Amino acid sequence: MTDIEYLKKYYKGNIEDAYKLLEEGLPVQYIVGEVDFYGNIFKVNKNVLIPRFETEQLIELTMEYISDKFDGVVDILDIGTGSGCIAITLKKNINCNVDAVDISSDALKVAEYNKKLNDVDINLFKSDMLSNVSKKYDVIISNPPYIGREEDIQGIVEKNEPHIALYADNDGLYYYEEILKNCKKNLKDNFIIAFEIGKSQGKLVKNLALKYLDNIDVFIKKDLNYLDRFVIIVSENN
Repeated sequence: MTDIEYLKKYYKGNIEDAYKLLEEGLPVQYIVGEVDFYGNIFKVNKNVLIPRFETEQLIELTMEYISDKFDGVVDILDIGTGSGCIAITLKKNINCNVDAVDISSDALKVAEYNKKLNDVDINLFKSDMLSNVSKKYDVIISNPPYIGREEDIQGIVEKNEPHIALYADNDGLYYYEEILKNCKKNLKDNFIIAFEIGKSQGKLVKNLALKYLDNIDVFIKKDLNYLDRFVIIVSENN
């Protein structure tokens, strides 16, 4: 669907005003104010990333690994929840309890709106990565900021989407390392960690996992464009 078709289908205001905003370079999703993600509607604005199809794939993969590894209800932590799309989608599709954190109060307001919009019971709270997290989880999932400070990205993304959710130090690896070096206290003995990653980061994130965690298997998975896009870390415990 083209941006014009998207506006015609979903925009509820004056369409001429919408066309002008599109010409000025505002993403069509922000103009409409919502997106269809995994079959559900989510509010989006400049305080959160626009959910993308790759993140739907992250959820699909994670649910497959959960189905293989666990029976019954699972406890999940979503780090850097943004719009809440990961946490809410998991809650709607599998038997789970979900906590979701973000450092941005503005992002958490959007997630809270989406929680009510989608009629799910998830727990949202503010935390810089794991700093305010005390519980233990079966699953930690995250699509953290992973673009290096010097990396070139699409102008429409750089100009409009929140930089706090895009960029990371250490060539984009900072937040993966922060999670991996601190997550032992928040993991049960039997666990899954699922990351969305940049296309060149698979082996680097795998090496970080092997550095900080013991007795694990690490899988690098490709997206539909055959690019490395996900890292799944699974404990070897039965």
